[in-house]
Amino acid sequence: MRDVAALAGVGIKTVSRVVNGEPGVAPATAERVSRAAQELSFQVDMVAGNLRRTGRRTRSIGLVLASVDNPFAAAIHRAVEDVAEARGVAVFSASTDEHPDRERALVEAFTSRRVDGLILTSTGVDQRYLLRELEAGTPIVAIDRPAVGIDVDTVVADNVEGARHAVEHLVGSGHRRIAFMGDLATIATAVQRLEGFRQAMAGADIPVDESLVVEDLHDEESAFKAAMELLMRSVRPTAIFASQNLITIGVFRALRTLGVHHSIALVGFDDFSLADLLDPPVTVVAQDPFAIGRAAAERLFGRMTDGAFPPQRIVVPTRLVVRGSGEIRPPVARGNG
Repeated sequence: MRDVAALAGVGIKTVSRVVNGEPGVAPATAERVSRAAQELSFQVDMVAGNLRRTGRRTRSIGLVLASVDNPFAAAIHRAVEDVAEARGVAVFSASTDEHPDRERALVEAFTSRRVDGLILTSTGVDQRYLLRELEAGTPIVAIDRPAVGIDVDTVVADNVEGARHAVEHLVGSGHRRIAFMGDLATIATAVQRLEGFRQAMAGADIPVDESLVVEDLHDEESAFKAAMELLMRSVRPTAIFASQNLITIGVFRALRTLGVHHSIALVGFDDFSLADLLDPPVTVVAQDPFAIGRAAAERLFGRMTDGAFPPQRIVVPTRLVVRGSGEIRPPVARGNG
């Protein structure tokens, strides 16, 4: 507020009145103060009184996820809460729904409340808007996806290796005509899983049929429709790699709708509830969202205590869970005899 007052050529009391919407300030003066506040990226400190009482700590952190509707994100949320609760810290969380503008709005809402740190699943392709917060000393940890344009601690799964392992598993069962069904192409994890798919196909010397690469799916319904279209072709894939849990569910529903769930193989990335109870049970590349969430939260609290250490990239391994759907073999080609 002192900086805004100096730039606008007024007293701190005048700045306080303007930012709090109080009367008694001439319109021209209020406009000058508003311009100064905007130029300095000034935010109203909504918890200033509490900060004075608690040594500049609000005992709260912000958690920005893609969507808490997704079981993967919900598990991360729970893990972060468990770590924070043990330290007497509250967690404010919200979903971006994959909208970059919403990401920025949520971050601004949390930082205006002076959370002690941020855990962020990035949505936009540029997180440099967080540089001011980093310079102010706010610890930030990127989770599930790397932040772009800033150097912060990052906790991710090994997406390339996990996807490669899944496709190699299908190739090992004899499949060559393998479809890839992926999330939004703007999401870093989707790009990495497609890369793992391509690496596995190249490693097996199998050309990728680009007509079997379907991207920009993000939920069960879009995956169901895309899979139905794929499976109703005259020459359809013998196996499908679905690169996200909601996509896997949509694909499985399409396979079952067409009655081919026992003849076309399916491996999904991310485990999901009841996957082992379906018919056939679904083979998946399982991440460990609880381990990811715990690692991110512990890293954040460690940096809040001692921020001198350099940012690290923590990679949590995946594992292939064999259940049945991914072990279905392709039909045997008939000979000419």
